[in-house]
Amino acid sequence: MKEFETIEDILDFAIQSEQNAVDFYSKLAQDSRNEEMKQVFVQFAKEEMGHKAGLLRIKTNGTFAVKDEIVLDLKMSDYLVDVEPTPDMSYEQALIIAMKREKNAFKLYSHLSAKAPTAELKRIFQSLAVEESKHKLRFELEYDEFILKEN
Repeated sequence: MKEFETIEDILDFAIQSEQNAVDFYSKLAQDSRNEEMKQVFVQFAKEEMGHKAGLLRIKTNGTFAVKDEIVLDLKMSDYLVDVEPTPDMSYEQALIIAMKREKNAFKLYSHLSAKAPTAELKRIFQSLAVEESKHKLRFELEYDEFILKEN
């Protein structure tokens, strides 16, 4: 993993990670043939934009609202095979990709929290990790509801 010299380096990295997530979900929405799936991915792109905006606020004026929460982890993504995104992927494949991506984002923010040079940054990254775990849980519940129950 990249080594950071300053808090600004950490924030720049996190901001870029959130932008990558916005781009990813926007592309999935654009490529979706199912209108409901499209709306799910549009919503996630908006939430990732909110994370990016929060990080930009921290960078410019040092403010960020931190919530202490514990989120259930169904661990579904631990048992699913990796899937590559394609324009004609199924809803199941899109959910798998989204779950694994959110799991990786959770790990990233947890790692950044552990490496954070200040208690405040540690709390910020823990809060972002919680947000990513909430996204993962929503995808897991969607997968359980619409994929597992149908099979």
